[in-house]
Amino acid sequence: MPTNDAARQDKLAHYLLRSVNKAVREHRMLRSGDTVLVAVSGGKDSMTLLDLLRRRLRAVKDHYTLVAGRMLPDRQCGTAVPPDWLEDYCQQHDIPLVTEPLEIANELEETDASPCFRCSWQRRKALFQMAQRLGCNKLAFGHHADDVAETTLLNLFYTATFRRMEPRVVFFDGILTVIRPLAYVEERDIVPYVKAWGLPLQGEPCPYGRTSRRALMRQVLRLVEEDCPNAKRAMYSAVERNELRLRDLRSDLRECRKRLGELAPSESSADRRET
Repeated sequence: MPTNDAARQDKLAHYLLRSVNKAVREHRMLRSGDTVLVAVSGGKDSMTLLDLLRRRLRAVKDHYTLVAGRMLPDRQCGTAVPPDWLEDYCQQHDIPLVTEPLEIANELEETDASPCFRCSWQRRKALFQMAQRLGCNKLAFGHHADDVAETTLLNLFYTATFRRMEPRVVFFDGILTVIRPLAYVEERDIVPYVKAWGLPLQGEPCPYGRTSRRALMRQVLRLVEEDCPNAKRAMYSAVERNELRLRDLRSDLRECRKRLGELAPSESSADRRET
């Protein structure tokens, strides 16, 4: 069984929370009064997210409420902590835990689309519905900096667009906001945290995940990082600059349209008489 090194976990949590707080601050993810549904698969990323958001409450003025939401699919999808372990953790820290079954196995057998895409889409849909039913205005996912970088490459290569996985996205006219507080945290920093915590992860990696396009992008990133360790951060900065330029261009375009409207000649009185 994994053993817990509480002192090292606390130290690593302090380091990770610096990146979490930066993401929360820069993207205005959390504020007092929020009710946050944390999507918990039971894997290392989502458990790290839940634990860091819980720890963060001790030191910030944002008094938000956490709810853990876990979908239980009818097929194994990666390593995760046992259900009873998660229940004990949530009870210990007074975090409500809501679990729901998710029937996905038949669809994955029959779909012509990517099984990983369909599984992810169905999970998100179910979590959106859960968040709305529970009255949560925020839905937090455990996607980290590696996921953001992989998505950027996927969009670049397969859709010819320069877009990332956004740290914050508003849906349904502001009723629900998806946030990704680990957007600045790299996977290589999560792994030692999970080891120090001693998470009892069980199961096997998703069989579809080994041959997915995302797995290919992960291999590309690892090759690049052998020569450029800061590749993910460079990609993130590049996308940020591109988005800022687009924002400025849209602002200039709106200003030009406004000025053109002011300069357009008004209808003359003679024209009005003729009509």
